Amino acid sequence: MNLDAKIFVTGHRGMVGSALVRSLENQGFKHIVTRARQDLDLLDQAAVQEFLAAEQPDYIFIAAAKVGGIHANNVYRADFLYQNLQIECNLIHGAHLAGIQRLMFLGSSCIYPRDCPQPIKEEYLLTGPLELTNEPYAIAKIAGVKLAESYNRQYGRQYVSAMPTNLYGPNDNYDLSNSHVLPALIRKAHEAKLRGDTDLVVWGTGTPRREFLYVDDLADACIHLMKQGYAGELVNIGTGEDVSIAELAQSVMEVVGFEGRVRFDTSKPDGTPRKLLDVSRLASLGWSAKTELQDGIQRAYDSASFG
Repeated sequence: MNLDAKIFVTGHRGMVGSALVRSLENQGFKHIVTRARQDLDLLDQAAVQEFLAAEQPDYIFIAAAKVGGIHANNVYRADFLYQNLQIECNLIHGAHLAGIQRLMFLGSSCIYPRDCPQPIKEEYLLTGPLELTNEPYAIAKIAGVKLAESYNRQYGRQYVSAMPTNLYGPNDNYDLSNSHVLPALIRKAHEAKLRGDTDLVVWGTGTPRREFLYVDDLADACIHLMKQGYAGELVNIGTGEDVSIAELAQSVMEVVGFEGRVRFDTSKPDGTPRKLLDVSRLASLGWSAKTELQDGIQRAYDSASFG
């Protein structure tokens, strides 16, 4: 990956895509290609194919996706399945038709079975039932992994699939109707502090355990893999450490400065009991996460916009 390579980052206005652009720019890459949704609709197969054939990027990072938390995944099931399938199919097939050899597809740790042995190894994919609340999104992402693998086997492409753990950081989504747990807790704690509340209401029992990766660390890992020329099997990207939702809530309260107590709403779903990735494959490739959770939450809160 030389500094003059043409690199197309999809979803550049989202949390992951913007982190990729930041990291690429900081590392001196000079030719980063981006397109806003109004300029290139990734759901439009013909438009995507025409764009890739004309632009001919050397590398593609697929960071565009329809994403959301438990509520959004569970309610908008058809939208999550259809749109994510369409985006990845258009980009991966379009890249192949354009003769583009290097591509990275970004998935999610929710592709693994709900009751997976912990920590989760890459080979546990498709060994058991998925978590029902985000099954459509997970199925779409599994299809993307298998699509990339299939183009590699049939056509000799070098399309890599990377599975990040739960992400957070600048440009996260703080809309409480469809955000993930960490940004939701940050916003709830911030607003509870402003109102002078005594309680912070947290969904579920607080017992599920989650792993969290600062999004700039993810971007650094993705670029590291591309620089190395990695073209192997699916690779997990995470910290290798997890915390309970109850512990996470306490950390958020400390950062935000909310001095009340946590109250758990057990009428709300917990989701998957635990999701901790085995990151030994990534470690063997020379990369490990740098940002400690408390520092990352502080940086996320400092950059947060609650609109």
